[in-house]
Amino acid sequence: MKNNFTNLDVYGNVLVGIFHRLALFTIGAATIWSAGWEFFSIWQKHHATIQDLLLMFIYLEIGAMVGIYFKTNHMPVRFLVYIAITAITRYTIDLVAAHNKLWEILAMSGSILVLALSVIVIRMASHYYPSDKTQEEIS
Repeated sequence: MKNNFTNLDVYGNVLVGIFHRLALFTIGAATIWSAGWEFFSIWQKHHATIQDLLLMFIYLEIGAMVGIYFKTNHMPVRFLVYIAITAITRYTIDLVAAHNKLWEILAMSGSILVLALSVIVIRMASHYYPSDKTQEEIS
């Protein structure tokens, strides 16, 4: 009976691996597609705004995150924080241009500060407490 469960574990791990690869490929393809359309939009306008450039940076970070996950099977949390910082920065630029509400701008700036501090904590934690697992143990 134990052997049947072992076989199920093996098949389950293979199916999960296939799902991960398929989902990562889909996310990567959608990122390339979206970045291409954004670049085409910029090309048609004959200029790029800061929001356009920040959006392209978000696409770059998503692509890097997918690439790292493909290679290492580790989700780089720092990249998610970088994406959040960039997205909040884009939103803050829109706030300044459209509403000019000081308390919202301060709240967004505080959010960026908290996220930046979290990057420092994550980097320090990974430096002082590195993962002991090798790639073979994780897979």
